Formats: sequence, C-alpha cells, structure tokens
Amino acid sequence: MELFIYVFAALFSVINPLGTVPIFVGLTQEYSAPERSKTSLLTAINIFVILTISFFTGRFILHFFGISIESLRIAGGLIIVTSGFALLTGSFSKHKGMEKERVKDDAFQRDSVSLTPLAIPMLAGPGSISLLIGMYEDYTIISEKILTICAILGVCLATFLVLKSSHYIVKMLGASGINAISRIIGFIVIAIGIEYISSSVITVLNSALN
Repeated sequence: MELFIYVFAALFSVINPLGTVPIFVGLTQEYSAPERSKTSLLTAINIFVILTISFFTGRFILHFFGISIESLRIAGGLIIVTSGFALLTGSFSKHKGMEKERVKDDAFQRDSVSLTPLAIPMLAGPGSISLLIGMYEDYTIISEKILTICAILGVCLATFLVLKSSHYIVKMLGASGINAISRIIGFIVIAIGIEYISSSVITVLNSALN
C-alpha cells in the first residue's frame, strides 16, 4: 500500500492534471457535456497507454542508446525540477510549449485533442516517462510492478475525473484557486526532482570512489 501511495503521489504531482484544466477548458469550451466527457476519457486512456509502454520498454531504449539509468534519473530530475519551477512561477503552459492561442489554432485543425496536445506533451511528458523508467529499474519484484501499474491506472482515473469536472473546477476555484494549488504541487514536484538528482549523484560518486 505504501508503494502504491508513493507512486501515485509522485506521478500525480509530476503529471499535474490541475495545471491542464485551463487549457482543457479553452480547447473544449464549444463542446457539449458528453463530448467533454468523451475527450476526458480518451485523454486518460492515451496517458495510460503511453506511460505503461514507457514503463516496460524504456529500459530497452536506454540500453540501445547506451544511456545509464543514473544519467536518465539526473536528466529526468532536471526536467521535473524545471516543471516544478514553472508551476511555482505560473508559466507551466509556456514551459510545455503550450501558449494558449497557438494551442487553440493547432487544435482546431485536429479531429480530437485527446492525444495531442492533451496527452502529449501536457500530461504524459518526459518528466513522468523518465520517472517511470527509473521505477522499473527500482522495482524488480512482479508484485511491485503490478502495484506500479495499478498506481498509473489510479492516476489516469484521477486525471479523467479532474478533466471531466474541469469546467466546474474553474467556476468553483477560479484562476487564483487553481494557481494556488498548482504552486503547492510545484513545490512538491521540485522536491521529487531534487531527490532524484541527489540520489543519482550519490550513487555515481560512490561507484567512482569504489
């Protein structure tokens, strides 16, 4: 249970569906309620597929390019930290390359926004993918991997509920409320990234000294 809570909390903080709420509202403002629900569901499914594939195949990609797991963790930690700073400074959308007007212009040329830009790059980005690749190396027991997949599923379900309720969340919290929550999450995300970097640097130094 502790593993499930840890993976869920870390992944939910990095994905940060609350930070995507304003973008989702802007992209779906002309949708009907059933269309918004369908888009939310498809987005959650796309995220689950992307993260699950990354979790199981990421190590083979690393081996193919000759990248060590510690290098990945340091790089992923840097991405996570910069995402956290973007949340703290209120520039999360710009950090993701998701300026609102450009997103809307591009989205209107697509049949669906559930895969891009919502699933990629807003939600299932490099930070969450690198986090899961590192977890695959850490959790070698089958039961741990199953719990990790369950946590991914739980995060995707939570993301679906957040996106489905996004219009109500905006009305209830307003822009200031969403920004306040995003800043709190940003602080947690920074801590996760720094933990990843520090533990990897210590491992590299110990290996070098030994």
